[in-house]
Amino acid sequence: MTRVLGVDLGSKRIGLAATDRSNTLASPLAVLERGDDPGDDLRAILAAAREIGAKRIVVGLPVSLDGSRGPAARAVLEEVGRLRFFARPERVAIDTYDERFTTVIAERHVFQEPKRRRSKRRSQVDAAAATVILQSWLEANA
Repeated sequence: MTRVLGVDLGSKRIGLAATDRSNTLASPLAVLERGDDPGDDLRAILAAAREIGAKRIVVGLPVSLDGSRGPAARAVLEEVGRLRFFARPERVAIDTYDERFTTVIAERHVFQEPKRRRSKRRSQVDAAAATVILQSWLEANA
């Protein structure tokens, strides 16, 4: 069984999460700071997938509350298209998954821990959001 990488694409940071070896539990993995070259960001995502042995990447899709795909969803879908192009030689499958409310859930969890500085908590929200996306995908595909 191959592990799965979860991705929360933000404008400043990219949150990453990974499944355990049995693909039953998602955990935060890392937060990548966006660079000047979008291709570098995609290569970093693929490097993370390679590092954990993932052959599937699940990217959160910011669908509107009414189920429509607004500008943010269209931007993510464009980036997912580029990621699929980069991932083709490595035979990594790329899926999207509805990420409604994941940031809210992640913020509630992370901001309940008062000992962390606000900047540290903000970056941890991205990895936590990726974890919520991936765990939701796991449960929907169990």
